[in-house]
Amino acid sequence: MYEDLLNILLGVIATGVSASLGWLARSALWRRRLRRKQAFFGLPGNAECLLVVNREAGGEGVVHRFDVFALLELSALVKDCGAHARIVHHDTAQQGFGERTEFCLGGPYSNRRMAAHLATLLPGVDVNTEVEPAAERGAFTIGTERYAMDKGTTEYVLLARLTVGEGARPVFLFCGQRAITNQAASRYLVRHHEELARKHGTDGSFVLLLKVVNSQAYGPDVVELVADVTRTARTAPAAEVS
Repeated sequence: MYEDLLNILLGVIATGVSASLGWLARSALWRRRLRRKQAFFGLPGNAECLLVVNREAGGEGVVHRFDVFALLELSALVKDCGAHARIVHHDTAQQGFGERTEFCLGGPYSNRRMAAHLATLLPGVDVNTEVEPAAERGAFTIGTERYAMDKGTTEYVLLARLTVGEGARPVFLFCGQRAITNQAASRYLVRHHEELARKHGTDGSFVLLLKVVNSQAYGPDVVELVADVTRTARTAPAAEVS
């Protein structure tokens, strides 16, 4: 009987040790993934970031519901990193970049700060902000390539992570042809940030052109990567010689 009790006791101890080692391994893996996530987003614990939101066309201070959904997803991501978010309107965010992480949503026609970021950081990108003709509205020109939208069927959005120097916090841009594409890009970032961090590093810059497929049926869920346009988007077009 003594040997049976001893075997039972040893079994309980072995089970406890195995469970403890498993818990420690999972905790170490979780902390490693958290640190990598914090580094990629520039969001160490208790850091503050900015969520810069545009306005819905025709509405003073009104935010489109799809942009609200994007803000909710980004807010959850920020909370997961142990950081804090401050939401500001595009025309009140009068400060530089690099001091704190920034998430900027909306095209340059409804977001002044996005327009400034494109001009400063992505000189190779041109977005048509003219109201007429309707077929050209919102079209992207990246280098020599043009990407026009077919509303509800084929729409494009730029997802960018940009840094301006060593140690600077990143700026994330969600520059879409429609509000639903901004949400599609934010959802793509949330779902694929680990893959993007492995490919581009936790301090690298990238500019991705995404295509939102049949949003009238699938909403912001069906997204395809068209191309990595980092080099073209960050290179100013050559000046025309008269």
